[in-house]
Amino acid sequence: MDYLYSKAHIRDSLDAEPSTPDQDMQWLAGATADVISQVRAALRARRVPAAVLVPLVERASGLTVLLTQRAETLKDHAGQISFPGGRIEPDDPDAWAAALREAYEEIGLLPELVEFAGYLPDHFVITGFRVTPAVGFVNPEYQLRIAAAEVHDVFEVPLDFILDAANHKFRRRRLAGLDIDVHDIPFGNRNIWGATAGMLMTLRRMLLARGAESP
Repeated sequence: MDYLYSKAHIRDSLDAEPSTPDQDMQWLAGATADVISQVRAALRARRVPAAVLVPLVERASGLTVLLTQRAETLKDHAGQISFPGGRIEPDDPDAWAAALREAYEEIGLLPELVEFAGYLPDHFVITGFRVTPAVGFVNPEYQLRIAAAEVHDVFEVPLDFILDAANHKFRRRRLAGLDIDVHDIPFGNRNIWGATAGMLMTLRRMLLARGAESP
């Protein structure tokens, strides 16, 4: 399954452009059309556009995923494991530019050290954001400057650990009045859950789906 981790396979598996409104529930993989319709109806009508960077660091030992732990003092998602990101501002040309800007502001990751790979389908969070995950390959020589007001810590998780189903912990979560099956990804003394885990599970699904199509 080494092909799953190649840059070419990852690029081919991702979307070249962000999701359009008719694709806004792709991330809810496995749900019936009725459940998807109910979730769409129950979520906030006004969804604030946001973007996150899903940084894949090109280590000699293999790709890793760069993650942050949010500061405990933040109003939204305090202390959670997340990707660097935030609102898409009017001056941002697109979601990719917004993700790079936020990554630089939060952890000091220089945009020139990140190579565009593609997009995951937009994800929704209960605080009312529609999040576009932009995936990028990161030069391992990066040096960070963490904005302590927003980020408590930064760490890396091997991509093969994240893709291994043996490392996923199933649970049922209440979303928009419905019971939705989700997965957490425990890693050491940390637990990757919520929208971040959902995006990583979407990445896994897309990589496997593309692999199944390959001759």
